[in-house]
Amino acid sequence: MIGTRLKLARASAGLSLRDLAERMDNVVSAQAIGKYERNEDMPGSRPLMALARALGVSESYLLSDDELTLEGVDFRKKRSAKEEATIEAQTLQLLERYLAVEDMLDLRSVEWEQPRSAPFPARDLRDAEDAARSVREDWGLGHDPIPKLAELLEERGIKVLSIDLDDIDGLAAKVLRKGRDAARVVVIRKNIWSERKRFTLAHELGHMVMALGKDLDEEAAANRFAGAFLMPADVVRAEVGAHRSAISMGELVALKERFGMSLQAIAYRLRDLGIIEKKAFSDLYREFVRRGWRKEPFEEPARLPPEYEEPKRFERLCYRALAENVIGESRAAEMLGISLRELDNRLGEIA
Repeated sequence: MIGTRLKLARASAGLSLRDLAERMDNVVSAQAIGKYERNEDMPGSRPLMALARALGVSESYLLSDDELTLEGVDFRKKRSAKEEATIEAQTLQLLERYLAVEDMLDLRSVEWEQPRSAPFPARDLRDAEDAARSVREDWGLGHDPIPKLAELLEERGIKVLSIDLDDIDGLAAKVLRKGRDAARVVVIRKNIWSERKRFTLAHELGHMVMALGKDLDEEAAANRFAGAFLMPADVVRAEVGAHRSAISMGELVALKERFGMSLQAIAYRLRDLGIIEKKAFSDLYREFVRRGWRKEPFEEPARLPPEYEEPKRFERLCYRALAENVIGESRAAEMLGISLRELDNRLGEIA
């Protein structure tokens, strides 16, 4: 039945029934599209081609009976039902391509490597700190900085998707698929600086591995987890000291270059560990404001470019499927969501 896929593709494009009818030059009416979505009717070949073209998907996609559903999505900011549906639809469409190319290459979808002790009970913020330490131990990460967090999470079986989002940095969810184990997915905002992406990835990991007490602020706990995961306490104290009355901007930039966190996130981390007191933190905060680093675009020094923390595994699998003649160029471009010309340009750059 076409209904679920058609509704999903329309939501992903952010179109109303009337918008879609107009985009396909009124080959069929908005009422007819509504009937297709309710599975009360099936489009003929001409309307099917027009629908696929208008939505930027293939006809085979609309006719597929594979079903994916998101579970446990928590946007944590109030937004309209239409906005939520659009984000969920974009996530499911991209994830479906990801899982499809794994199937084409006969790859077993990497299962979520849940840390042995998870879910970690967290009743206060110190428990979030302990949870981050335990995840590092379970995954054998030691105390070293993590260079590419998106790559690490994908190695551990978490699908990381990068999508153009307006005012949301990221979200985590469980994806249910017919006849298969659930997949774990983290979505990050595409066009933001990578320090923010790294913190968001660690933040969402915190939500995934902690079982929070009812009186604990879940966002504060996930932030504490993220800071501890990216900047282990023992390493920070060894580098900065156990207690400082003040810290220079040069030191903060050096820490940023090592750990890949924003200056503001580092300042919060130093405060959380009791290395700097409230006055020193307030002084730093005022300096950030004075230099304009609290407003977008966040022009902090030593910025990491957006592409530094872009997930790349799905793209690599598409190129591999193309090289092994599992798919052709048209299918590869469709899966990557780019034009054939852009695909040729990318392949030329790789060569």
